[in-house]
Amino acid sequence: MKIGLFLTLTLVFGAFSVVGVNAQSADVMKTINQFVDGFNKGDVKSAVAACAEQTSIIDEFPPHEWHGPNACLNWANDYDADAKKNAITDSVVNLGKPKHLDINGENAFVVIPSNYIYKKKGKLIKQIGSAFTFALHKESSGWKITGWSWATN
Repeated sequence: MKIGLFLTLTLVFGAFSVVGVNAQSADVMKTINQFVDGFNKGDVKSAVAACAEQTSIIDEFPPHEWHGPNACLNWANDYDADAKKNAITDSVVNLGKPKHLDINGENAFVVIPSNYIYKKKGKLIKQIGSAFTFALHKESSGWKITGWSWATN
């Protein structure tokens, strides 16, 4: 009887734990998707809203690093300037299935294989199998991106 009760409780609480982790994973990915969807649609306001007040960014175009208040907005402005300078248009990021999604309390770390497809001077360019890496923190309003980096494959 005691073993049966123990197994039942283990299964019940284990199921709640898995559901909790899956719900947290979905919430973390919702924030990342908001950022990427905003980028893909050219909706800077939506993308920036996914970022924490203090964010750190590393990306492949100069100045390569942004941090502090308004880092996401500053990155977006610098991205636009770089895209204009290099005649980059029709930019889209496609996220794959996360290779690594780790949630520890109020912090999360996510690595996602991603593709960046765009036109440069009218020529189609595909960066396939790049890595988009995120750090997030759970705030009272939900998960926010505290850092991200892009690494071209």
